[in-house]
Amino acid sequence: MVTFFEASLDTISVHHVGNQSQNEMYALSDTPLELQDDIIPNLLLQYFLKPFEKVNEVYHLMHSSGNLELNEIHHFTTEVFENKENFQRAAQDIARHLYNVSTHPNIKGGELYVVYFNKVQIEGNPLDCIGIFKSENKETYLKVYPDKGGFAVDYEQDAININKLDKGVLIFNIEKENGYKVVVIDKATGGQDAAVYWKDEFLQMKVRNDSYNQTSNTLGIYKNFVTQKLDDEFEMSKADKIDLLNRSMKYFKEKETFDLDEFSEEVISNPEAIASFKTFKSQYEEEFDTKIGDSFEISGNAVKKQARVYKSVLKLDKNFHIYIHGDNKLIEKGFDDDKSMNYYKVYFKEEA
Repeated sequence: MVTFFEASLDTISVHHVGNQSQNEMYALSDTPLELQDDIIPNLLLQYFLKPFEKVNEVYHLMHSSGNLELNEIHHFTTEVFENKENFQRAAQDIARHLYNVSTHPNIKGGELYVVYFNKVQIEGNPLDCIGIFKSENKETYLKVYPDKGGFAVDYEQDAININKLDKGVLIFNIEKENGYKVVVIDKATGGQDAAVYWKDEFLQMKVRNDSYNQTSNTLGIYKNFVTQKLDDEFEMSKADKIDLLNRSMKYFKEKETFDLDEFSEEVISNPEAIASFKTFKSQYEEEFDTKIGDSFEISGNAVKKQARVYKSVLKLDKNFHIYIHGDNKLIEKGFDDDKSMNYYKVYFKEEA
């Protein structure tokens, strides 16, 4: 989704933002950071941009009122995209805005980096973008160096691991009227209440409703339908539920486009269950104000991600795990009266 082999770091501004509920303050730099050599910019490019190579979800900035101009980050970044001379002032405003929303007691203070990049690619399109990053977690590093014919050991406290970006966002200079194209990293810390501030309060974003998100949402809705809703209306064994999940994953892996009616007939089959699933999907769309099309192009990346959470394991007490990948007719459930225990009978042709 995001690549940076042609990217360059244009300007960087560093500030410190504390937690105002802990009576911590913020400290703003007056000028952009001066980088003296080529090594530091390259390290910073790796630190800031490499985590986004595996990010697939694209967002837009938004505001709850519907007036995009009231979104602070949209306003500040627009000032910079329209005139780069506004960069340092906008970076300071961004730091103040982050301080204003850092009110939960579990939010950690840290350094805030505002960066202007050139030629970062998103979806194959090289664009200027503004990156906003926050480092919250520090580590201690050992340093070993030659000394007096042998070696000596020293350490550095409160250092930053460039392989662990805590929080970051890239805002690309495209689709301004829709809230720009935005990708985000958020290694949440401090509990659920503290975790929402970066995406929901600081950035204020909504997911772009593209093929990736429609694929991901549909698979997620179907998984919840099978694991949570079906028990309310039908008697089903866990093996049958796993079979339904496996059939849905097979459909998404083999097809190029999703069609709701086709999927319902091929995967669910039962008319009453089909009607229940369509109602379940409609209720999700209404509750989360997210319209998912009845037909869309299937995203392979979304399928791979969802496949990790689609369980095909039947856990039997603490003694056995049965992995079900194929025909559920080859496994039968019964009850042994003598042992007063359930059992499964599994049919197979040969052992591997």
